[in-house]
Amino acid sequence: MTIELHVIKAAWAEHAQALQKIRELVFIEEQEVPREIEWDGADETSTHFLAVTELGQYIGCARLLPSGQIGRMAVLKEFRGTGVGADLLDAAVEEGKACGFDRLFLHAQSYAETFYRKGGFLPYGEPFTEADIPHLGMEMKLPVAYEPSLDANLSPLIRP
Repeated sequence: MTIELHVIKAAWAEHAQALQKIRELVFIEEQEVPREIEWDGADETSTHFLAVTELGQYIGCARLLPSGQIGRMAVLKEFRGTGVGADLLDAAVEEGKACGFDRLFLHAQSYAETFYRKGGFLPYGEPFTEADIPHLGMEMKLPVAYEPSLDANLSPLIRP
């Protein structure tokens, strides 16, 4: 499935209903996360992101806490595997860089480790259980240490 998608920074005061609906469907209904864990009181002080289709459908979300923790990454089931999650993660990382964090971290559900590794995160610490779901801590040190140079004055060491 190919979809036209935009990720927007979403103020909680303006987009709470859409953010809550996605998280209710994914975390509370699908994954059976207890409401008291999901609604942790940190939303008003966090930066939120919404994935929006060309038709104006809200299909995924993420948040960045003031501590540098990325969380509440959720994509509606019918849109998983389409790149929505990667776009949300990229938006949260870019915001973290813009905020000047030297480290971003998250609590990944264990099955999603490969997804977060592709996004530049590495595991740290011991695995743990949160809301009866296996997790592991993952982090990205900032600024990212290496970016290839596009300087035209440098000649490559190896030529095809």
